[in-house]
Amino acid sequence: MRVVIAEDNALLREGLVLLLTSAGHEVPAVVGTGPETLPALLEHRPDVAVLDVRMPPGFRDEGLRAALVAREKIPGLPVLVLSQYVEESYAAELLGGGASGVGYLLKDRVGRVDEFLDALDRVAAGGTALDPEVVTELLTRRGGSPLDSLTPREREVLKLMAEGHDNTTIAKTLVVTDRAVSKHIGNVFLKLGLPPSDSGHRRVLAVLTYLNSQ
Repeated sequence: MRVVIAEDNALLREGLVLLLTSAGHEVPAVVGTGPETLPALLEHRPDVAVLDVRMPPGFRDEGLRAALVAREKIPGLPVLVLSQYVEESYAAELLGGGASGVGYLLKDRVGRVDEFLDALDRVAAGGTALDPEVVTELLTRRGGSPLDSLTPREREVLKLMAEGHDNTTIAKTLVVTDRAVSKHIGNVFLKLGLPPSDSGHRRVLAVLTYLNSQ
């Protein structure tokens, strides 16, 4: 898998390169500023991009902006965004254009190598990967939304769906059967008013409802 990295912190940048190459991935480009990011993505068209949200020169949202523009110019480009802190607006904006092949992780998650690589693989395959802390904060902040109709167990299932887990993993995490998970997910779809369609698309819509519900 070919991965382009955009990260201004030299130590983390080199750590990412070492981690990814050790896992058998190729890193064709590494950049350290916002203006360098988009040209690198357009030139190399990687299988997935790993981008810091805040980068020089302004340390605001340069990485996120580059990711959004890159996904417009290279439809379907998988992007995994890293952030130092939970930024609810960044997560919602990143997934607002479609939750296929996108991830949002706190930088601390990189140190948990297996979790990070698993999230990267899910994003590269077109799935989603949201940091559990990001999902938890989104859930606790939001009120007066369609999510209010969900039971505590259904909210747990949706939370794990938003993190990018499949039914089997959700079942193991909650110590329930796959059949129970399928039933909870069906209830989530029903309560969120999601129309019958292919299950993968409905999962994406559920996650987007979860993120965008005010």
